[in-house]
Amino acid sequence: MAWLDWTITATGVLVVLVALRDIFHTLWHPSGRGTISSGVMRAAWRMGRRRRDRGSDRVQTGPVALALVILTWVTLLIAGGALVYVPHLPEAFVFQTGLDVSERSDVLDAVYLSTVTLATLGFGDIVPAEGWLRIAVPVHALIGFALLTASVTWVLQVYPALIRRRALAVRLAGLRSVSREELLHDPDSALAAPLLESLATSLAQARVDLTQYTETYYFRDGTEEAALPAMIGVATALVESGRCAPRSDVRVAAALLGAAVDDFARILDDAFLHSGGGTPEILSAYAEAHHYAAQG
Repeated sequence: MAWLDWTITATGVLVVLVALRDIFHTLWHPSGRGTISSGVMRAAWRMGRRRRDRGSDRVQTGPVALALVILTWVTLLIAGGALVYVPHLPEAFVFQTGLDVSERSDVLDAVYLSTVTLATLGFGDIVPAEGWLRIAVPVHALIGFALLTASVTWVLQVYPALIRRRALAVRLAGLRSVSREELLHDPDSALAAPLLESLATSLAQARVDLTQYTETYYFRDGTEEAALPAMIGVATALVESGRCAPRSDVRVAAALLGAAVDDFARILDDAFLHSGGGTPEILSAYAEAHHYAAQG
């Protein structure tokens, strides 16, 4: 029945649009939070919890989550394309000479056509004949090319954000061996204020990265020294000590760093932890979620 065929086609278009909406909200929206991608990443994070509980340093939840999200998008786009094509096979398509249409499966042909179109392979053994399909198939191929480009760009953007986060953690780890009294309470030293200000700037950058690339939360760093969940407590300790410093510029810089820590904690709690506590409780939950002992 014609109405059933077009209902199936419309369902396929809807599936493709759902996938495109999630891709847009994940890769190009300022918040970087697609509904489907976020769900897949949370599921991957929960599945990796057992290995993290055993203290494994080789848990690759982040990279696996990225791969699963991309695979989910590809699956949705292939399924959507197959639903668009299957009601119109074989009548609306021209088959290569030698292919026996009577012995072929319309469903398998639809999945095959959707896959090779999305992959922009263009074998040419099944070619659309109707006018609207001659437009729909190239558009489907353009979506596949855009997905490939966007996925590569996504990966290339995520890892610099992780590098910045790890560099901040390493800086904080190095400050553990420095006496806070000598660093912050020396009235003749001009080192403390610029240091605290630079840490506040780096933490603000980490906050922006976490907002733009929420998937970075699901990357667990292998060593404690490079893990911000473990080392952010050092920043909190510097803030507490700096607020009592004799120099006013150090006190102001400590207040700036404290504001950056509080803002970072708020983003963590709103997006991931949902603890509802204050900054110390949130940071403790952050370290615990990544299976680290909070330092500082």
